[in-house]
Amino acid sequence: MSLDVGAFLLESVPFARTVGIVFDEVGDGRAVCRLPDREDVRNHVAGPHAGALFTLAETASGAAMLSLLGDELGRATPLTTGARVEYRKFAKGEVRAEARLLATREAVVAELDAGGRPEFDVAVELTDGDGVLVSTVAITWTLRPHRR
Repeated sequence: MSLDVGAFLLESVPFARTVGIVFDEVGDGRAVCRLPDREDVRNHVAGPHAGALFTLAETASGAAMLSLLGDELGRATPLTTGARVEYRKFAKGEVRAEARLLATREAVVAELDAGGRPEFDVAVELTDGDGVLVSTVAITWTLRPHRR
């Protein structure tokens, strides 16, 4: 796909830009991005705010999804329909997100071709600068077909 997914997301989702998300890798149903350590996104105990961590995870999941399904934007709108978040350890400093699409492109497109509204998950792991797993997130996405 020729779309620069990271640039597209930062342009179309201003909040991700506001939080300061940086993309490192995007492709083949996978995305890696990070949230630099900034005072203005910290919480009351000097770690990244839970909302900033969720934004990082949701943005990474969107990039992973778009890396395989972005060429479907002409006929469907991607929307998140749910999320499951587990905060496992206190995060401090820069946080890295690695997201991977759990469905195949073929299965999602087949359902869309059949007139359905596919739903699928993207798994995200958040790690701190020491590589410690601080959170796991599962984001559920759908592709809502455009009305004609």
